[in-house]
Amino acid sequence: MTQDDIEEEVVEVWPDAWPAFCLFEALGTQWRVGPGGATGLDYTAIRETAKMIGLKRSDLTDIFPDLRVMEHEALAVMAETAE
Repeated sequence: MTQDDIEEEVVEVWPDAWPAFCLFEALGTQWRVGPGGATGLDYTAIRETAKMIGLKRSDLTDIFPDLRVMEHEALAVMAETAE
């Protein structure tokens, strides 16, 4: 699969979800992967990555549930494309 195989789609992100989206995007290379494919994000990378993109540690409590929703949906999409 290459970038050309992916249809371009415009997606709007609600302002209150923007910090979680930025963190999710920054964690793009931090997936734990096993023999069956991705199993989830590497949670040990969250704090340091958040710090690097300017998020406050105190904001992570509010951001984490949204990040989990994005992770869950990404895993579902990866599972669909693997079939």
